Amino acid sequence: MSLRIYGIARTRAFRALWMAEELGLVYEHLPIEIGDAGARAPEFLKINPNGRLPFIEDDGFVLFESLAITLYLAKKHSTGKLYPGTLQGEAKAWQWTSWALNEVDRGVNIWSLHAVRLPQAERDAAKRDEALKVVASPFKVLDAALANHPYLLGDDFTVADLNVAAVISRAVDMDLSAVPNLKAWLSRCLERPAARKALALKTKADNETPPEVTRRIAKLNRL
Repeated sequence: MSLRIYGIARTRAFRALWMAEELGLVYEHLPIEIGDAGARAPEFLKINPNGRLPFIEDDGFVLFESLAITLYLAKKHSTGKLYPGTLQGEAKAWQWTSWALNEVDRGVNIWSLHAVRLPQAERDAAKRDEALKVVASPFKVLDAALANHPYLLGDDFTVADLNVAAVISRAVDMDLSAVPNLKAWLSRCLERPAARKALALKTKADNETPPEVTRRIAKLNRL
């Protein structure tokens, strides 16, 4: 099999899995964990010396960083459709991808851990509330960008939508009533058949994750 996706779906591997499903690719999913028994094991460090997830092998080509992976796969298999066919469209896809990583990724993760994922007694309400404040302003930016079109680049779903929606997918559990355009758009994105397939893997992994692993995630990522 030419494409291998490494990383349990609970991690940012979800983004790569969603893209592979969106493109209808045949792939092998290796649901390895974080840490010394997984991504930092010697055999995986040989492939990705960062020791992080996800990474892919595609006909011998190795690539890490989840959003680089989604952009690569979209451009390889769907230029002019999922991947914009114009220079300006491509630049907008890069813009929103970078925006998601820089503006909302960490805030949504902190909120998710302290609102949902950590055991109730270990959640930090101050961190949760601060995370909501951090994402409030960029969420308004995203909401405004979706005021006149169903998707970020216009009428059609693209890699820009997938990348941003994947980054903030856990925000679906937030109260998004203050940003109705964002809320409707996120639902549209996550209700796509490919998204549902990847989300099923993610939910299963979430449900099977022991509390000590969630604690380790929070500690490793200083969340």
